[in-house]
Amino acid sequence: MSTETETEKVRGWLTGRLPADWFDGEPELTIDRDEILIVGRLKAPEQGDDVSAAERSAAEGGRIKQYREDTRERRIEIARELEHATRRKVAWGVDCGETRKVFTSLSAPVMTRLRQPERQVLDTLVDAGVARSRSDALGWCVKLVSQHADTWLADLREALTKVEDVRSSGPDKTE
Repeated sequence: MSTETETEKVRGWLTGRLPADWFDGEPELTIDRDEILIVGRLKAPEQGDDVSAAERSAAEGGRIKQYREDTRERRIEIARELEHATRRKVAWGVDCGETRKVFTSLSAPVMTRLRQPERQVLDTLVDAGVARSRSDALGWCVKLVSQHADTWLADLREALTKVEDVRSSGPDKTE
């Protein structure tokens, strides 16, 4: 979990470092212990109202591919600088119209101990072809919980931010 101050520092650094013409507005930042995800909005290709969903999706995909190719070297340079400064990996992504594409984000191993009933849940998902492995099944379960617990998780994250603020103003605060 990152603190609000860390997020503000990264946002400020990116505001000064990113080329002004890359994104339509401020990029969205998601920061955890391991990774910083930067997702910017690209202007959607101009098309008529009568285009099919497939054509619109293909146009958005083309715009994303062009952006990715045109900015690759600069994104790598900026990511290396930010990784050095924050000791976190940096991933990039874009939103274009209805399409979101994240480029090469970190997949971090997570050690967990599960008892037999929990392992049986994972094995059922694997046996049913929902997941290729226990690892994929566990990822699938986390995504499912995330979809159905968004409000609760948002409240929990907000509470953690308040706890971090109180800790940072404590007697051991260094200036």
